[in-house]
Formats: sequence, structure tokens, C-alpha cells
Amino acid sequence: MTFKNSDPVTVSFAGLEMEGIYISASNENAVVKLKSGYNICVPESAVTLREGAEALAKPAAVPLEQNEKLPLLSIISTGGTIASTVDYRTGAVSSKFTAEDILRSIPELGDIARYRTLQPFNILSENMNPAMWQELARTIYNEILAGSKGIIVTHGTDTMLYSAAAVSFMLDTTVPVIFVGAQRSADRPSSDNAVNAICSAQAGVSELGEVVVCMHSTSNDTSCSLHRATRVRKNHTSRRDAFQSIGRDAVGTVSYPDGKVVLADDAVKRGENSLVLKAELEPACGLLTYYPGMNPAVLDAFKGYKGLVIAGTGLGHTGTDCIEKIADLVASGTTVVMTSQCMAGSVCDRVYETGRYLLDAGVIEAGNMLPEVALVKLMWVLANADPKDVKRLMQTNLKGELDVDIRGEN
Repeated sequence: MTFKNSDPVTVSFAGLEMEGIYISASNENAVVKLKSGYNICVPESAVTLREGAEALAKPAAVPLEQNEKLPLLSIISTGGTIASTVDYRTGAVSSKFTAEDILRSIPELGDIARYRTLQPFNILSENMNPAMWQELARTIYNEILAGSKGIIVTHGTDTMLYSAAAVSFMLDTTVPVIFVGAQRSADRPSSDNAVNAICSAQAGVSELGEVVVCMHSTSNDTSCSLHRATRVRKNHTSRRDAFQSIGRDAVGTVSYPDGKVVLADDAVKRGENSLVLKAELEPACGLLTYYPGMNPAVLDAFKGYKGLVIAGTGLGHTGTDCIEKIADLVASGTTVVMTSQCMAGSVCDRVYETGRYLLDAGVIEAGNMLPEVALVKLMWVLANADPKDVKRLMQTNLKGELDVDIRGEN
């Protein structure tokens, strides 16, 4: 039998009969909200329509008007939970993508700007890939050309740092580009989605002019930090302040609820750059974390790759038994870049014997670049630079990914 959302149903399961409201189905299972308020997932065969009961009526939507005097922001959704709302008839959480849906969910946004919404794809963030980063960068570029004064990208938090860094390298922007997510969904009392969204909109109309990640500064609802896209990591699985700038302070903060935006002295400002898109990427690149006792044969998996980033130990080392394999990769045309697993400090392969052997093998030092950022930068450099310029560009600070240029040091 086919059920509709909000149908009254009876669940017969494990010797019990329970009444509830049908929410959804997947893979022959049904999700039902019980009278207790809890959701259960049972085989759809255990669910029957409750005779004589009427489905919950969905209230008619009241048309919303946007203030045409306010600046225009574009909200580009990739499938994150930041723009989700709760259907309180059923308790189900669903993502909303039209401007009206979002404004109904978070009405405070309507006092900050007017909005245009797009959804290039709707995925879990672990399914993001370089082709999607390219499409996202092109979508942002086109929205800026069309007159948007700021871009908000809603994104799942697990891989948001990769996407933000990739867009940062592909796009020189004239307006703020704000990546924002939510650690906790809209049905939870501790949800961070509304505060993050409101702060991202305030940042979107500010004088910022670069790509950043906007998330809670602390576990409290008092402010959000604006982290430079090339210097940020997710450092906790579930805390609302999971995102932290690495090796520097945030480039800005947005206080809540007053919406005051304070930018760091070195933050790129609106209009400082010309709008340029270079969206080519080389997808045949990999990231490998070295670990003690790693079989050198692991490196064989990267034969034929155009680039490989290694997150080495300490100053940027691997076991000496891996160096021959690394040299073979370099000789075959793979660009190998060395980063560190440490969150502070810089790679320096001239201190110890192992490091000098790695340099002789052709490894490129990446300074204090984060491994994830080095990966997307390498994809971008290999696709956009002459081969003789790859090392120089990897060691040049392009988007704040390095403290200083390190080219020429090795």
C-alpha cells in the first residue's frame, strides 16, 4: 500500500500495536511518529492505514514578500542541514530551498537582505567531488555576475573545508562567499542552524571580500567566527564550535543577535579583487597519511596519479624505506608534496637525514599548509600552471594558505 506523509497509521510490530503518523519510507522500511513523540523505523509491511482517521491538514502557505530595498544575496544549497525545517505535524525534518521556505523557517533573515536561491545538487557532503567543486565555483561566479552582493553556500560540515578551499583557489571574488553548515538539525533544541544562517547573512552584506566558513565561535549562541577557507578545520564531530582557524585567528566575527561584523586587519575586503574564475582542476590527485610501519607498497596505489600529498610526521617525514617508492613516483611524473600531521609549525626537510633524502627524491615542501588544503591547491595548480611553475606556485601564498612564501628555500 502507498502512504502519504501525515497519513494516520497503525503499526503492528513485535507483538505491539501503536498508533502514529506516517512520515516517509526507504528501502521497504517506514518511518512513523508515534503518539509519544518518538520516531520509529519498521518494515512497511507492519504499517496499515488507520480506518476512520483523517490525515493532518497542512496549513496553506502565506505568500511572503521580500524587501526590494535590501541587498540581494544568493543562497546556493548543496544539501546541508542549515536550511532545514521541521514539519511539526509529523516531526519530520526536511531541507528547504526556496527563498520563501527559508524565510518562513528563519524569518530574521528577511530583515538583513533579499534572497535568490539555487540548488546545483543535493547530496551528503561525503559524496562531494572535484567536479562538483567546479560546478559550485561556476554557479557562484555566475551569481556574482548577475548582481548578487554576497553568496551563502549551505553545505554539510564533514567536507566543507575541502569545498571552501577549492572554491577559494578557483575564484577571485569581489563579494563575500560564505560557506555555512549546521552541526545539529533543526528538530533539536540545541540546533545551531538558525544562528549560523543569520550570521552568514550578516557576513554576506558586510565589507568582507573573500571565501570563508561561518560557524559558531563557542558552544553558546553569542557569535559566529569567519574562518579563512584555506586555514580552517573541523576539529570535533558534534560540538557547535567544531570549526577552528589553524595557525591564525579568524578573519572576522559576527555577534548575535545584534549582527555586528568585525573583520581582521588582514581580511580581504569587498571589491579589492577583480572577479576571475579559473575552474579547472586535476582530479587525479591523492592524499596519504604516513604511519609508522607503513608498507612502502601502499605508495604503488598512486602510480599514474598526477599529484600526491603526503601528511608526514613532524617536520615532514616518512620511513626511509618509503623514499625509493616516492622517488619512483616523482620520476614517473607524479608531483609529490609533503605536509605535516601537526596542526602548528612548518615542514622543514633540511634538518634531519630523512628529510634531505626526501628532498633528493623530488618532494616539494608545503610549509605550514594544511594537508587537505594542499590537496585541493595541488589539483588547481596542476590544471592551471605550466609544469615548470608547479613547485613555485605550491610554495607561493596564493589565498592565505601559507604564512609566508617559501619558494626557493629548497
